[in-house]
Amino acid sequence: MDATAKLAILADAAKYDASCSSSGGVKRDSRASGGIGSTEGMGICHAYAPDGRCISLLKILLTNFCIYDCVYCINRRSSNVQRARFSVQEIVDLTLNFYKRNYIEGLFLSSGIIRNADYTMEQLTLVAKTLRSVHRFGGYIHLKTIPDAAPELIEEAGRWADRLSINIELPTETGLQRLAPEKNLRDIRAAMGTLRLAIEESKEEKRKTPKAPRFAPAGQSTQMIVGADAATDRDVLVTSSNLYNNYRLRRVYYSAFSPIPDASKALPLVSPPLVREHRLYQADWLLRFYGFTVDDIAPAQSAQANLDLDVDPKTAWALRHREQFPVDLNSATRETLLRVPGLGVKTVDRLIELRRHKRLRFDDLTRLRVATRKVAPFVITLDHHPRRDSESSTLRNELLSRPQQADLFA
Repeated sequence: MDATAKLAILADAAKYDASCSSSGGVKRDSRASGGIGSTEGMGICHAYAPDGRCISLLKILLTNFCIYDCVYCINRRSSNVQRARFSVQEIVDLTLNFYKRNYIEGLFLSSGIIRNADYTMEQLTLVAKTLRSVHRFGGYIHLKTIPDAAPELIEEAGRWADRLSINIELPTETGLQRLAPEKNLRDIRAAMGTLRLAIEESKEEKRKTPKAPRFAPAGQSTQMIVGADAATDRDVLVTSSNLYNNYRLRRVYYSAFSPIPDASKALPLVSPPLVREHRLYQADWLLRFYGFTVDDIAPAQSAQANLDLDVDPKTAWALRHREQFPVDLNSATRETLLRVPGLGVKTVDRLIELRRHKRLRFDDLTRLRVATRKVAPFVITLDHHPRRDSESSTLRNELLSRPQQADLFA
């Protein structure tokens, strides 16, 4: 099988991995290569750095052979799919050729487990090491880490990669035991803990000695599958909150379960609505940047354990706490403003800066390009005073009947 045929198989197999991110990547001027760039091609995914840059990554598997038989995985041992495997040199050559043609700015490399965890981790690390040490490759590299691999192998991977990630697979230990009994949650969390310590030690060393070698400077991330088991959205968010707090993860990615051929009866027949994945990302944003807790977003009561699919999590919280609204934009604290539906972090900071110089009016929201129809029932300005006695159900119906501006994080 030639490299093109392998690329078609292993790029397609990599599409199930959602944790393709390049935050922490090095900014690069493509004009230096004389190319014009391209966003098309097999295995190319698009990720966004914190400053808004769109970065293209070659996203492939080393191989889709796997010794594990995880029920939900298309590449499981018992799956009847066409198999392929790249050599280390083939991936190096593909990455360099794509990069020189300005198709990509980095590599996202994952793999099925072949032979054993150590051997697979050695192969993944060797790709990164060859690119860095032999070819002086300065692009972004994201490696999937095998949690069962020896700590020294994971440590070496961090020397060459910008980001490492370990998939936690499923939100609960019960789900993992039922659908992936060959994997162990304790091993996964232990590997995450090892990565956290190594990343923090490296940062501390860099502060003392700027020329000290880096270790996964873009941090670590993970992915969990949503909808393959009975875990609720609250279960998902409890796990995510724990990962952020205990392991300092940069991102948790949510991947809606997708039915696979010859699926086990243990799996659902249909995938969950994609809007559920969307709501989880919105809730994740609230946890990380807006000061919300899991109990705020998905209260412990069983009736509210899953997110409302019709309205975003912040609006759902506001409707459950009508006694806290409307809030006065001219006097409310930053923490209070961050809880107003339709106001993002940057908008709140701009409003606080603006009110140092003037008393805010409703037109100021329009000038800041705020979705005013969404914000209007929840705020007070000099010239705007909404009714306080609207029932939550009535207000919810009104919000749903209005054309809303698409906003993932509002």
